[in-house]
Amino acid sequence: MTKISDGSSGTKRSEIGGIPTRYIGIAVIVVLAVWFLFANLERVKIQFWVFTVTAPLWIALLATLLAGGALGWLLKGRSGR
Repeated sequence: MTKISDGSSGTKRSEIGGIPTRYIGIAVIVVLAVWFLFANLERVKIQFWVFTVTAPLWIALLATLLAGGALGWLLKGRSGR
């Protein structure tokens, strides 16, 4: 049996218009997150264990988004173990 090589490395990633679908997915999530942040501009009280602060809701949402992103980045290598 003869194997014909087309010069590819054997793994084919899906792309749309030459852009990997992973980057498109990330861009869509970022746009939706920014849209959600700007839709929530009112001020809210945020209660911690000891104290309470008043801040715009978008700041609390952004802090939560960044904390989740940092946690995901830190734990990304542990999924295969």
